[in-house]
Amino acid sequence: MNRLITKRLGTLLSALFIISSVSFSQFDNIDFLRSAPADGVKLLQAYISPYANAFGAGLNGGWYNTARPHKILGFDITTSVNVGMVPSSANTFDVTKIGLTSLTGTGMASTIAGPDISGPLMTYKVSGITLASFNAPPGVAWAYVPAPTAQIGLGLPFGTEVKFRFIPKIMIGEDGDISLWGVGVMHSLLQYLPGYKMLPLFDVSLFGGYTKLEGNIPLSLQPDPLVNQTYTTTYLATKPFDNQKLNMSVEALNINAIASLNLPVITFYGGLGYSKTKTGMELIGNFPTPKPVATPIPHAEYNESGVIKGTNFTNMDIENFSGIRANIGLRIKLAIITIHADFTRAQYNILSAGFGISIR
Repeated sequence: MNRLITKRLGTLLSALFIISSVSFSQFDNIDFLRSAPADGVKLLQAYISPYANAFGAGLNGGWYNTARPHKILGFDITTSVNVGMVPSSANTFDVTKIGLTSLTGTGMASTIAGPDISGPLMTYKVSGITLASFNAPPGVAWAYVPAPTAQIGLGLPFGTEVKFRFIPKIMIGEDGDISLWGVGVMHSLLQYLPGYKMLPLFDVSLFGGYTKLEGNIPLSLQPDPLVNQTYTTTYLATKPFDNQKLNMSVEALNINAIASLNLPVITFYGGLGYSKTKTGMELIGNFPTPKPVATPIPHAEYNESGVIKGTNFTNMDIENFSGIRANIGLRIKLAIITIHADFTRAQYNILSAGFGISIR
């Protein structure tokens, strides 16, 4: 692949990663973190989980476009865009059913993928003093989350092919970043069938792949300007709320039996198997929360005792969907150039498309 193509491919993947990061970073309204840490985490999990699920589903896509492993030292370089689709059932959640203990509110709230409508009024009280009151944030009314991937496949002996994914850290804006790596193995099953050479157009293989994405998304939660603040000048001079981040790790695993019909120009392929994803999130930095003050009259105020460190929030492990997946697709090969597209049916559906070069 010449330098110009490499540069253009890098530019495309960077742009797609930025699109993905922007999708996740839409939750700039994070007032729910002003509440008790445990409740803030529960609201954040409920709000962001559909995009985490869709992104994890997308990372499981684009691994293969044929069931035929490369010959020894044959290889391909392939890039794909895998779009995870959020089902309509994940557009909203009931705030009374996520285990809140200090925050009170009733009704349905939007997830990040849901309607662009503010949710129910949420109130945080301690000892009868209202410390914070805010509406659950609106969604962005968008159900499609792109997960770009780039990989290399290399043929090995015994009907085996190994695949590698790697995208180095890409900066998103001034403070965010995102990176990805993964490994997959395809092994021919047809070779164990007596007389398999009489079926030159067909292939059946077993495939397993694992992908991990890590990223940092900048956050900004400042003290409520309508509530009294008593921070010392010395403390404010340290800019304590300038380095807030959400660290995110998304893992995706899938195991499939795949088959393909390999015609001279067009290959039809499909797979049936199991997929699983998991997302871990961790808050970094200092977050201002209001504290109750009894004198001279009971009221809420922001002071240094109310600053909560990211480590005071429990880590958020989202056990995303797992279950059966089935996909079908086609690939067009012109000399060494390949173009492919497929659709995967799962709890979170995936639409994949991409191109590459393939030799042997």
